[in-house]
Amino acid sequence: MTEDLGALLRGLRDATDLTQEQVAERSGVSVRTIRRLESGRSTNHRMGTVNLLADALGLREADRLRLATALAGPPGPPAAGAGGGAEARSAPAPIPVPAPTRVPAPARSGGPAVHDALADAARELAREVRRRWRHEEAQRGVHDPFPLPVRWKPAPAALVDSAANVQRLGPGGTPRAMDLDGDLRGTAEVYRKIPSGRLVVLGRAGSGKSVLTIRLVLDLLDLLDLPGTTAPRPRVPVVFSVGSWDPSTTALRDWMIGRLLRDHPHLARRGYGGATLAAALVDADLVLPVLDGFDEIAEGLRRDALDALNATAAPLVLTSRRDEYAEAVGAANAPLVWAAGIELTDLTPDDLADYLPRTTRTTGAVASGSPWDAVLTALRTRRDPPNVRLAEVLTTPLMVILARTLYSEKPDRDPAELLDATRFPSVKSLDEHLLAGFVPTVYRRRAPERDAAGEQPSTAYADPERAAGWLGHLAHHLVRLDRERQDLAWWQLGDSLSRTTRTVAFVLATALSITVTDWLVGFLLTSLSVGELLLQGGLMGPAAGIGFGAVYAMADRSGRGAAFEPSRVRLTLRAARPHLGRSPLRTFASRFAHGLIGGTVMGVGCACALTVQRALVAGTPLTDPDVVGGTLINTLVLALVFGSSAGLAFGLTAVFEAPVDVTAAATPIGLLSSNRSTTCRQFLVLAPAFTLAIALGGHLIVDLLRNVMGPLNWGVRDSLFIGAVGGVGGAASYVLAFTAWGQWLVLARGWLPLTGRLPWNPAAFLDDAYRRGVLRQAGAVYQFRHLRLQHHLGRTYRERHRNFAPATFVPPRTDGP
Repeated sequence: MTEDLGALLRGLRDATDLTQEQVAERSGVSVRTIRRLESGRSTNHRMGTVNLLADALGLREADRLRLATALAGPPGPPAAGAGGGAEARSAPAPIPVPAPTRVPAPARSGGPAVHDALADAARELAREVRRRWRHEEAQRGVHDPFPLPVRWKPAPAALVDSAANVQRLGPGGTPRAMDLDGDLRGTAEVYRKIPSGRLVVLGRAGSGKSVLTIRLVLDLLDLLDLPGTTAPRPRVPVVFSVGSWDPSTTALRDWMIGRLLRDHPHLARRGYGGATLAAALVDADLVLPVLDGFDEIAEGLRRDALDALNATAAPLVLTSRRDEYAEAVGAANAPLVWAAGIELTDLTPDDLADYLPRTTRTTGAVASGSPWDAVLTALRTRRDPPNVRLAEVLTTPLMVILARTLYSEKPDRDPAELLDATRFPSVKSLDEHLLAGFVPTVYRRRAPERDAAGEQPSTAYADPERAAGWLGHLAHHLVRLDRERQDLAWWQLGDSLSRTTRTVAFVLATALSITVTDWLVGFLLTSLSVGELLLQGGLMGPAAGIGFGAVYAMADRSGRGAAFEPSRVRLTLRAARPHLGRSPLRTFASRFAHGLIGGTVMGVGCACALTVQRALVAGTPLTDPDVVGGTLINTLVLALVFGSSAGLAFGLTAVFEAPVDVTAAATPIGLLSSNRSTTCRQFLVLAPAFTLAIALGGHLIVDLLRNVMGPLNWGVRDSLFIGAVGGVGGAASYVLAFTAWGQWLVLARGWLPLTGRLPWNPAAFLDDAYRRGVLRQAGAVYQFRHLRLQHHLGRTYRERHRNFAPATFVPPRTDGP
């Protein structure tokens, strides 16, 4: 029978003769929290909190397991503790105290059995991660014809923690020797030798860190053997591109949860305690973070990032270029605590001799020798400066792959030209030549593959110059005024435009939607002449567009851009599943408030447009007292009608929301498609709901106001007309301005192609670039194949467009008095 957590914790504390105040001082947990835990009044605690208390009490492994089992509770619905709780402080995950003679493998860590719901979520996550990275490995051609040898050696002692700390030894313990040498075939075995489960992978740009990361994740997943595993708490390795993390504003735990929700939307489902499955998995120590690209964090934030990582004890893998990591270690005056380290080594001429000839598959290559023979001979001798320079360039997998693309896959080019000292007088010139030739080579004309429907797309992206221009714009777009990004998200492509341009675009789009709706509905439901109808729509649309544009501008300037991220829910005709989000009342109140604000603004704009229309038709000046009075009455009535109707319609949409399917894994194209479907369904729900709310609610509000304001005209035809225009046009305007897919439609498929910065079908272009090997997929976003390629394309784009605003980056922080 499961022990009571409060009684067990109190008994363990009494056995150590410590007071609650002393435990609080040792652990950093407040006395109030300890009292609530011991009294059983706390039902929203986290594993991290209990682990801090276990450390403060100096508990042995058996007592730690008793505490963790008590925290998990009896089998059944997931306990609140699995949900994450409300504590803001990110605490270390539970680390078993290693026995002196046997060290548990970090990938199959010990701990209590988890609930069925979390175990199922972990298995689903593992299957999805395995499928995704196997596909990515195949897409990158890692095994064609065989993987380039990625080898490593132990990292310098100054960049890793002491052996005793890495092995988590107690006082007086003697660390054992750990052999961390290896290659790509033994990634998981090397990692499992590290008792702390914390590993730093160092290497220079293009040395193969990403390929090693993929192989490590796949090997660890194979070792987990999740369908029939007997490990009580297997950690699922998940790759996080850590370059987008800002440790000064977001805790590591919260950032990881956000990335899990973005790349795995089904984890947005909520458990018994109200926390998402993503938060529950992180808090239950079921995720092994593989933090790729520490060097891509903004320079001024790396020290803060390292400090934040050192505040945790959870197993993790961190990859970085050596120099950037060494600078952060020097600034923080400490390496990643409890972490071992390895450093990737250079490729050798023998590696190139084994690999490059087998990448040439032209007819007669075997009989006449490989085109690479002259180059390989020169690399072995290294007698002349050109040979030495080329040998230095071809020591990383990135440059070898670029050389292979330019010469092995184009039979009309001779790799011996790389030895031309006149054309390539320096290492940099060779680097730039290989980088510059990559895009023109992969965009050579070829017949496109048919899609799933059997249709063959056009070859609009086969022009290397145009493709390079579009890719250059995307690379430049990733440079922000405060930092550089690597994630290329389809819903953020419009951010390359200025705020003013975006606002103007949404004003025009929403004005057009209201105008067209007014004309169509007026033609069907009113007896106005064509001239009056055109005038009414021509006034109503811009007025509503300005209102929507004002609301968008306020939301944009207030930093509410996260509100326009892709939706993590889908709409169905059935009631929502339980545990999808906050309580129904809070969800309804939040949606009602947003709808009330937007509807009120639209009502004010509609009243002003009606006033101008009637003044122009009747020839009455706008300053006439009757016109002013009528305008104020219309403003009040329409603001109340539109505001309350929009709030009610938006609030009730929560009834139709359900979690996304597990099969709806977030790839960029898949996420775009699912959001398009969700947005269209949202429109189909909002339009009739908004129409009925305005038509019926308008009657009720007008009847109530007649007792106060006197006679008011609100006939049946007027109510249907205003309801239809407001419902259909308002729902369309909301979709265009305030959803991720709508903004994509207006900006990425409209404004940017019109100005020549992107093709007319950006999604197809991005997917085509991915299939050609220019981009790679990282969950729900694209990334350039390598940061050096991104820098090269962005720099080339800026050199061709001299009117760009150069980016400025935050300088590294210096400690001062």
